[in-house]
Amino acid sequence: MITKELKLKIVAAMAEARPMWGGSDAKFAKSLGISGSQYSRVKNGDIDQVLSDTAWIAIARQLEVNLGNAPEWKTAKTPVYEFISAQLTVCQEEALSALLCDLSDIGKTWTAKVYAKTHRNVAYIDCSLAKGKTLLIRQIARAFGLDYTGKLGDVEANTIYYLKSLEKPLIILDEAGDLHYEAWLEIKALWNATEGACGWYMMGADGLKAKIQRSIDCKKVGYTEIFSRFGKRYGKVVEEGEAGREMMKQTAAMIAKANGAEDAGKLLRKTMGDDGMPSLRRIYKELRKGPCSGRANNSNR
Repeated sequence: MITKELKLKIVAAMAEARPMWGGSDAKFAKSLGISGSQYSRVKNGDIDQVLSDTAWIAIARQLEVNLGNAPEWKTAKTPVYEFISAQLTVCQEEALSALLCDLSDIGKTWTAKVYAKTHRNVAYIDCSLAKGKTLLIRQIARAFGLDYTGKLGDVEANTIYYLKSLEKPLIILDEAGDLHYEAWLEIKALWNATEGACGWYMMGADGLKAKIQRSIDCKKVGYTEIFSRFGKRYGKVVEEGEAGREMMKQTAAMIAKANGAEDAGKLLRKTMGDDGMPSLRRIYKELRKGPCSGRANNSNR
């Protein structure tokens, strides 16, 4: 059962997300999976018997509303955050494309999600949940508040038309290494159709680089063209060797301190991997445990 307090928390998240949306209220509502009339009622304070508990939970998940008692996670402006944010800004402002292939667990996804939440007309797509062509097209359409349930050809055509009419749209493709082959070809088609009107940013771990390079070497149709459209280079933030390890230690310390750790050094040692790199995911898990794991008692993360 979704309580009144949780509903109000979700409504507050909707209100925070709405200014970043360049389309109408109806399109914003559709992106959340509800009707325009339902959104209007909820926005105006009518939260009883308007949406099912399933719908409330789906919206909370999409807007990443914390339904538990854990404090909100605070963003630290780490080198990774600053680098990716700068690239995303250029891609959006200039309708350019870029490709980032770097280590896992360095904050790529978090940075992309924060950017999408704080900038207008940005769609964040988790490709691990939209591996095939059909799902990818429908996810992009839904992200911009378009009808995503109709005939696939119509959904694609409407999405292209709408992207070309929006002010500086940007599509972020995270976990792109999980995409199936037909989805890669679809990205090329969408890129061609929106060239100069839409920015694109593709991200993944080192496996994404290996997949693209292997496909290019095997002369698999489409990969050379996609690589060219995304700048013909594999972007990277974290340096190799000791320099990269030191950078990630500093990054982890910044994140720990921003989120109330009493002893960041102790927490880093506790979450250090065998490769000498700290685990940001483990830091998050440790800090969620509360003061016993090193969080300051007065933290309001």
